[in-house]
Amino acid sequence: MIKITVCIGSSCHLKGSREIVNSLEEFLITHNLKDEVELSGSFCMDHCMEGVCVKLNNQIFSLTPRDTEKFFNDEILRRLYK
Repeated sequence: MIKITVCIGSSCHLKGSREIVNSLEEFLITHNLKDEVELSGSFCMDHCMEGVCVKLNNQIFSLTPRDTEKFFNDEILRRLYK
């Protein structure tokens, strides 16, 4: 199982974490992956200056809402279907 954790702390919230969570939820439903990917939120992950902090398993990414689809395709789908 892949685990995605999105920071929902105040800094990341202001940078669009809610939009990112909503997009990831939509992509998981569209691709029927709710049973293969665990999506959760977390407060500050200590990368506030870099954008919305998203942890994929143990790797940290910094996203904006417009990067979310590319992140999903390049990182999540690639790991599930390699």
